[in-house]
Amino acid sequence: MFKDVKTNFIPESSYEQINKGHGRVEKRHVSICKTLDGIRSWPGLTTLIQVKSERQVFTHHMIEVTTETRYYISSLSETAEAFASRIRGYWGVENKVHYVRDVTQGEDASRIRTTPLPQIFAIARNFALNLFRDNMFENMAQAQRL
Repeated sequence: MFKDVKTNFIPESSYEQINKGHGRVEKRHVSICKTLDGIRSWPGLTTLIQVKSERQVFTHHMIEVTTETRYYISSLSETAEAFASRIRGYWGVENKVHYVRDVTQGEDASRIRTTPLPQIFAIARNFALNLFRDNMFENMAQAQRL
């Protein structure tokens, strides 16, 4: 299906979003296609979404540029701007919750495997994160070091 989408994707409408901060510029170009000719049947499929991302990171008097193209499928019939918002919102949750648990708290590296310990430690980690957020910490790594 990926090859079909990549080959037959013809943008019908687009939306561009630019974010600046933390020493980088991120540009996302979201295009949608509702004409599904040449795409294998997928139950409920109404929209194909293409997201082209470009990230410029400024480090040591250099600009490092990375680009990426991602495709999504959806049963929703929305605008390119609405899909951009949904996709951005998903990654916001990923970064706010899962990234912090995986990287800052080392959840993926944990060797705890015996039930019910993984669940107990996950509850404890979430409790700690909620305490940090309730006390207005934005940087969880810094909060843990206090």
